[in-house]
Formats: sequence, C-alpha cells, structure tokens
Amino acid sequence: MMLDEKNKDRNVSEVQDFAKAVITNVEKVIVGKRSTIELVLMALLCDGHVLIEDVPGIGKTMLARAIAITIGLDFKRVQCTPDLLPNDVTGVSVFNQKNREFEFRPGPAFSNILLADEINRATPRTQSALLEAMGEGQVTVDGISYPLPKPFIVLATQNPIEFEGTFPLPEAQLDRFLLRLSIGYPDFANEDAMMQMQQMAHPINSLSQTADGKRLSELQDQIRRVYVAESMRRYILNLIQSTRNHPALTLGASPRGTLALFRTAQAYAALHGRDFVIPDDVKRVAVPCLAHRMIANPEIAFSGETTAGIMQKLLKEIEVPLVSAQDKP
Repeated sequence: MMLDEKNKDRNVSEVQDFAKAVITNVEKVIVGKRSTIELVLMALLCDGHVLIEDVPGIGKTMLARAIAITIGLDFKRVQCTPDLLPNDVTGVSVFNQKNREFEFRPGPAFSNILLADEINRATPRTQSALLEAMGEGQVTVDGISYPLPKPFIVLATQNPIEFEGTFPLPEAQLDRFLLRLSIGYPDFANEDAMMQMQQMAHPINSLSQTADGKRLSELQDQIRRVYVAESMRRYILNLIQSTRNHPALTLGASPRGTLALFRTAQAYAALHGRDFVIPDDVKRVAVPCLAHRMIANPEIAFSGETTAGIMQKLLKEIEVPLVSAQDKP
C-alpha cells in the first residue's frame, strides 16, 4: 500500500516537473498567458488537438512554435489557403520511372505536431483530409492508409473576425478538438515587457528544448491513472446531459465531449499536484472542453448569447458534489 502511494506521488511529481519545464520556457516567448499555455500542455498530456481562436497578431502561431521547440518533437506548419489541396497536407503518390512503381511521399501531416494556420481558410475538402488524421491517426492516399507518427497533435489557429474567404469548420471536425481556447490581449505591463524582450531580436530565435517530448506517451499513461470518483463522474455526466436538454441549444455536447472533459479534468488535477479529481478541476476545463461542441438556437445566437456563456451558467446551476474521503484514492 505504501509502495502504491509512493508511485502515485512520483507519477504526479513527474507530470508537474514536465509541466514546469515547458511552461517556464514557453513564457520566455508568450508573456503573461500562463493559463493558456497550461491548457495547451494539458491537451498534449491528453493526446488531444487544440483550436486556438483569436484576433490576428495575438501570438497564436508563436505559441505553437514555442511549444514544439520546448519539447523537441518534429514540427511542421501548413498555411491554410483556399487553393490548398488534401495531398498538400497528407502526401502524394509519385510514379518512380526507375522501378516503374508508385512511391508515397509523406506530407506535413507526418509529424508529431502539425500547425494548421488559419484552418478555416482551407476548403471543406482539405479540412476532411485533416478529419481522418485527427480522428484515426492515419491518412488515406489512393486507397492506401498510412499510420501517422505518435504522438500526433494538431494545433490549429483561426481568426474569428475574418469571414470573407473562410469556410467554417463543420461540427464533426470541431468535435475532434479536445480544447478550443483564445489567448487574449496582453495587459499593459506584459505588453511593455514584450516590447523590451523583442527590442533586439525575437526570443523564439534563441529558445531551446527544455523537456523531453518522447516522454509524452509515458506521461499520458500517468494522467489516465488519476482517480475519478463516482460522484465526480456523475457530476461530469450531469453537466453533459444539461447541455443536451437546454432549451437555448440545438446541439449539446457529444459522448466524445464527455470523454474529453473526463480526461482533461484528470490532467488538470495532476498538473496541480493531486492524484484525484475534484469539482474545481471539472469547472476549470468545462468551457474550453465543451463550448465549441455546442450550437445555440439562432434566436439566442442573434441576441449575443454564446455557448461559452451558456456553459458558465450551467456550471452555476448544476449541483456540485462535496468532496469526501470516498472521492480520494
């Protein structure tokens, strides 16, 4: 029993050490956005994809680059445009005249971290190529399926205010993003610090690896071992069910959303030094986990109400279970 307790403490400690190394390094580039960096890191630890939605120039692409450099995994970027073809992402079969056979040449999807910049500028056909990669960890070219390297994580960005020339992501693809988040404008002090940091050169140019991304698979297993009591599972299910029965919503959270909330709550608990989930863990990740999986009624959306706002109200309305000894391992 004592050995089990020591193992649990060590597992949580390893996750925390990894997180600290990543966050500290990324903050050299992205100033004053610790909570956002933490959420992206949680997605990595849950083997999930992230959609970063915000106005231009806020640092979306730089955040993705900084994360990739910090953990030292293979990183590729695709600039999504209307003329981008599916093969530009997945790869193409080329005829080799020497051996008179077709050879597959992998595209940028064959990486550990794929940055899909301005993903909503790609056509639905190209977006569907990413759909298979995100959902199944493989791509199919000319009828042949090719497995993608592990881990494979998509960090996608999109600008919400530019509608001309964009193709909104379908619900099926939005549902495959573990989290949707925004970075937001920096405050006065942090923007001043940013100007000073970049006076001579951009800090991304001198950023180095500080964490071993090859350990992600091991750390992901440790996240799965975080204890979730029955009362916490019921709390998650009550939140999910409330989105499906809400009169202001035409579409509630999917079962994939249930699993996403369950897993990210485990990750949040581990990052904060606990090997068990409490209600605050669920509350903290509920909006970035579920809001993009919900669709508001047209009249509600026209009034300015957002799915994120509805989710916040549900978090206040749903009864929160008390943490007892039974809720701990």
